[in-house]
Amino acid sequence: MPEVDRGDMREKQLLNHMADKEQRPLPGRSNYTRNLSPSDKKLQEAICVLLVELCERFTFFGIVCNMILFCTVKLGYRNYQAAIVNMCFVGTSMLTPVLVGWLAECLVGRIKLVCICMFLHFLGTALLPVVSFPFEDIYIDKRHILHPLTKREQKIVFYFALLTASLGIGGIRAIVCPLSAYNLEDCGPKELLSFFNWFYWLVNLNSAVVFVSISYIQQSVARNLGFLIPFVSFIMAVITVHMVRGEMIYKPKADSSLLTTFGVIASALKTCCMRYRYFSGGVTSWLDHAKENYGGQYSETQVESTKSLAKLFPLFAFQILYRTCVMQIPSGYYLQTMNSNLHFSGFVLPVAAMNVISIVPLLILVPILECISSCLFSSKDTGHSPTIYIVVGQLSAALSVMVAGFSEIHRKHFPQVEQTLSEEVLLVSSMPCFHLTPQYILLGVAEALVTPSCSLLSFQLVPERIRGISMHFLTLFNGAGCFMGAFFVQTAHAGTQGNWFPHLLHEGKLERFFFFLASLMMVNALGFWTIAHRYNNLNQEYTNEFRGNLSEEKLLTHEKTIKHYDSVLESSPILSPMEKT
Repeated sequence: MPEVDRGDMREKQLLNHMADKEQRPLPGRSNYTRNLSPSDKKLQEAICVLLVELCERFTFFGIVCNMILFCTVKLGYRNYQAAIVNMCFVGTSMLTPVLVGWLAECLVGRIKLVCICMFLHFLGTALLPVVSFPFEDIYIDKRHILHPLTKREQKIVFYFALLTASLGIGGIRAIVCPLSAYNLEDCGPKELLSFFNWFYWLVNLNSAVVFVSISYIQQSVARNLGFLIPFVSFIMAVITVHMVRGEMIYKPKADSSLLTTFGVIASALKTCCMRYRYFSGGVTSWLDHAKENYGGQYSETQVESTKSLAKLFPLFAFQILYRTCVMQIPSGYYLQTMNSNLHFSGFVLPVAAMNVISIVPLLILVPILECISSCLFSSKDTGHSPTIYIVVGQLSAALSVMVAGFSEIHRKHFPQVEQTLSEEVLLVSSMPCFHLTPQYILLGVAEALVTPSCSLLSFQLVPERIRGISMHFLTLFNGAGCFMGAFFVQTAHAGTQGNWFPHLLHEGKLERFFFFLASLMMVNALGFWTIAHRYNNLNQEYTNEFRGNLSEEKLLTHEKTIKHYDSVLESSPILSPMEKT
């Protein structure tokens, strides 16, 4: 009995010590968050992370939505130059989260880096109005001589603002609101697919609001306030971050990093080059050469995790050309819409408002797919394999670009009329812009099928410790798709003397560029279809493993309950010795 009492006393002291640690406020935490229960804190953090995500996307889409119109009308760029600038900004905004994530892991603290990125984002969104405001109405010296910014000064400020804004976007996406902050580790396949579906549904709903509201403001009388809206939205994000201060900054596990993954690959390649004649013997994969047992410098766990990630590289590679097709919405499709008749019942539609048509299919399909999934399939089954959705989506993207080519031929058959955009009179086709609706819808269907499914495979087919790394690689390849789109535009313009991507669409052959891209996308979709069975097998293995883990958890819980019940029986003073036996 004395030993039992001493054990109970030690246990009570330990529990009291842990309770004191939990109640002790961390540096910078407010009394409000300290008094919240753990469940309320998690709910508040989840809401704040989602709000920051939506505010960041609001600023991003606000910058992108009318960038081509601003570059061509205000900065005097050619069409292909404006398209390249737009795609490079989107690609840079996709790559900077990876760079900032690496800096947060290795060089700079996460809190300090968040503050730096917030300042850069604030600086970028504040400088964009400097480019768009009419300075001839503001700066007047003593002699009342107007001092407008020159084109060269406007371009310098514009590029610097885009660079700082993209770096700020990268910090917010990588540190404040990564996918790991949503606590998806214990989710099954169906829950993961449902999360990605609704996550992208919310993001696209937000972008639809941006494309309608900001694009109209930027083209209306108060168009110069259009670039102020991202700045105001960022203030909302700062307030959201300030509400929870350090509590909402997610800190990933330290047992995996992007550098470790690259180090495993580099070590394996180095060992293979040194032992080329022995490459085929003793190892099942070339990455095994990075293991300590084979002369490398990495552990078994690190190498095996990298091997599981390497299996997804073909999946990532086939997303590059798909992302190039998606980037036609803010580039090639935007130019087609800008050169079509935007008048509708006496009202001039914003050019970027046509992007909403590509968002509508996702907003409609996601609830339908979720309803079908919940009604027809069990909670442990995702229904059809995600690879089927990816193949169908990529075929839909190829068909969309092909339809865009035929729409361009059809558009040039209409006579030209004058149309005023941003106080500039342009000669455009009299074809109503709604004739371009099919290509937008098809690409919207592709996004609704491909993006959530690809994110699901990238997240669930790797070990838990490197899921964040897997999503980083998916982002890298998506960014590469944006830069490939810019490369295609530059190559098509230079190789055809501007015929395939002309400045005046009615004088060139933009449809040939679309047909070329559609043929490449069709080959890309067929190529992915030939290897899709690999990911079907991996997905089935993961589903079976998840079910096994659930069974093991239930068995362990049952055993713990039995042991607890037995211990209660043994220690109960009510039962007699006869009842105990």
